[in-house]
Amino acid sequence: MGKYTNLDTSIFEVFGSTVWKSEKVKTFPANFQTTGVGDEFIRVAIIPRTSGLNLASVSGILMIDIFTGANQGPKKASIIADKLDTYLVGKLLNSNTGTVQLGKSSMNVSGIDKDDSTLYRVTYTIPFNYFEVT
Repeated sequence: MGKYTNLDTSIFEVFGSTVWKSEKVKTFPANFQTTGVGDEFIRVAIIPRTSGLNLASVSGILMIDIFTGANQGPKKASIIADKLDTYLVGKLLNSNTGTVQLGKSSMNVSGIDKDDSTLYRVTYTIPFNYFEVT
């Protein structure tokens, strides 16, 4: 496999884990159609931006859209962001192929979702570095 596939696998292993599933936050990849999945879920996008230290490394941003019900206030989105921090901030995700190093998180409030006015959207971002030994 290549570095992009290995990066995706390493990050999505977090969201496929039993402990994350016990948080009961529906989790979808960025290209998944989320219409009709409810009013509380996250959508995960892995955005590689620059090459890393060697040919098999890459740096970028993990961008997670947090969706909660509109007109319910921002607290639920903050609770989900805090859960994400527990699993991601400052973590090293080691696999057979490489390591993902995650940094500090930030949140940006988008407000009512432009595609579905019943949803409130917050974007959670965290930088990453992915390293493989070549």
